[in-house]
Amino acid sequence: MKNYTITVNGTAYDVTVEETGETAAPAAPKAAAAPKAAPKAAAPAKKAAASGAQGGTKITAGAAGKVFKIEKKVGDAVKKGDAVVVVEAMKMEIPMVAPADGTVASIDCAVGDAVEAGAVLATLN
Repeated sequence: MKNYTITVNGTAYDVTVEETGETAAPAAPKAAAAPKAAPKAAAPAKKAAASGAQGGTKITAGAAGKVFKIEKKVGDAVKKGDAVVVVEAMKMEIPMVAPADGTVASIDCAVGDAVEAGAVLATLN
């Protein structure tokens, strides 16, 4: 058995989890994992569509959310670590930064777009 303290909305709950050999791999979680695999399969399709866009370095969404702001435009020079697109996830603004120095080749999203984790937001040359 393992004991955990979980806090939900400021209230702490002490829980005990028991591991048994028979229920280590229940069928229900496997079924839940299959639908999660489907969106991941859809993400490479988006990447394949974006691969036709200019630019060799992709800036991808680190988390699922909504495009909050686009900081740079096509043609802007960026340095490693510069914010290019800001994604809002769980009421937090998360900057998606340039992984290397370069020039913005394409912006593959618009403000208000819902994006999945791993979706290509922009490319750099």
